[in-house]
Amino acid sequence: MAKKPQLETVHAAIARLQRLTDLFQERREQLASHAGLTEAQWSVLEEISTEHFMPSMFAKDQASSRAAVSKVIRQLLDRGLVRVAISAADGRQRDYALTAAGKAALARVRSERQQAIDTIWMRLDPAALERFSDFSADLIARIERHAARSPAISGGGAARATASSGNAKE
Repeated sequence: MAKKPQLETVHAAIARLQRLTDLFQERREQLASHAGLTEAQWSVLEEISTEHFMPSMFAKDQASSRAAVSKVIRQLLDRGLVRVAISAADGRQRDYALTAAGKAALARVRSERQQAIDTIWMRLDPAALERFSDFSADLIARIERHAARSPAISGGGAARATASSGNAKE
């Protein structure tokens, strides 16, 4: 049987993971801000760039309200970063596309993000990075299984946290 970790070690690991989470959030906000965007605007621009953007599905995937996503879309439209047209295939649908200004804003975010990846991640030891990735996948699976078995404590926050874990952009 494997030796159990000390409680102090577990608490230290949780504290470091929380700090890492906070740093990722701060960094995402910085990246978006440098391009003149909010993090929500960046997320919507990324999704629109895939050319398969549906506001209702995006809201569901992001555990956000349709109204909140509509507000971000209006902001992007007002700033001339996206355009919307009635779908030629289905008049009930809307087609969203990035404008040249939207593409430029997204390119700025992506460029800064890539610089950070090159500076931070690409300089890590490949074997250590592989171990971290494997450990992270195991930890995510354990948290998701525990959350699925546990009653919602505060409206499903754990489910939202694990659902967004794949959204780390840097």
